[in-house]
Amino acid sequence: MRYALGIEYDGSAYSGWQRLSDGNTVQAAVEKALSFVAHHPVAVVCSGRTDAGVHAQCQVIHFDSDSSRTERAWVLGTNTRLPPDVRVLWCQPMSDEFHARYSARARRYRYTILNRPIPPAMQRHFLSWERQSLNAEAMHEAAQVLCGLHDFTTFRTVKCQAKHPNRDLHDISVQRVGEQIIVEVQANGFLHHMVRNIVGSLIVIGRGEKPIHWIAQLLALKDRTQAGPTAPAEGLVFMGAKYPQEWALPAQVTL
Repeated sequence: MRYALGIEYDGSAYSGWQRLSDGNTVQAAVEKALSFVAHHPVAVVCSGRTDAGVHAQCQVIHFDSDSSRTERAWVLGTNTRLPPDVRVLWCQPMSDEFHARYSARARRYRYTILNRPIPPAMQRHFLSWERQSLNAEAMHEAAQVLCGLHDFTTFRTVKCQAKHPNRDLHDISVQRVGEQIIVEVQANGFLHHMVRNIVGSLIVIGRGEKPIHWIAQLLALKDRTQAGPTAPAEGLVFMGAKYPQEWALPAQVTL
C-alpha cells in the first residue's frame, strides 16, 4: 500500500532533508520513526529536498508498506518516535501511481527578512536579517523579469547536480509587512540554492546598490559569479509542493 504524508520541520539542527552517510538529516529521522511503526524498514521519497538549516511547512513524502495501520496510527505512532522539531501533519492512502516528486506540478518557497537595525532575538532561526533599509517595491519590480521559462544558471550553485538549468518560474512577489520583507516564489522546480541566490541579488537592489534592470542583466549573463551573495538559510521555508486535484490531497498542497 502506498501512503502520502505531510510533514513540517524546523531544519535548524539538520544537515538538510536528504539522508547522508553521516550527519543529522530529516529523512533519516522520518524513516527511522516510520520503520518502527511499520515493523519493517521504510524508505521515503520527498517532493523537494531542502538544504541545511532550511525549514518546511508541508513537505510531502510517499512510502510503501503492507503493514495494517490506519491513517491515524501512522500519524500518531510516527510522531511519538520523531524528535520535537519534526511532525507528521496528515496521512493519506494513495494509488501506486502517485509519486511525491514526479506527480507534483509546482513547488513554493517563502523567504523572510527582518529589516531593522537590530538583529532578532525571537524567531531568529526562521528569519534572515538585513540592517540596511530595503526598498521592497524595487525588489518586487526587479523580480518580475524572472517569471516564465528561463535558464537560471546565474542563480544556481556551482555544485548543483540538476541535468539542466531551465525552470519555469510561475510567480514571485516581494512585499513589506511591518519590519519584515517577505519573498514568495513558485515554480515547476528549483535549482540548488536558486531561491537564496535570487533573494541575495534582490537584496542588493533593495539597498539601492544596483538598478532594477540588473536582474535582467544577470539572467542573460548565465554567470553565477556576477550575481549577489547567497542569502542565509535561516529565512527560507519550503511551503510545499502542489499537485493536481485528481490526487485529492489536502487543499494546502493542491493546485
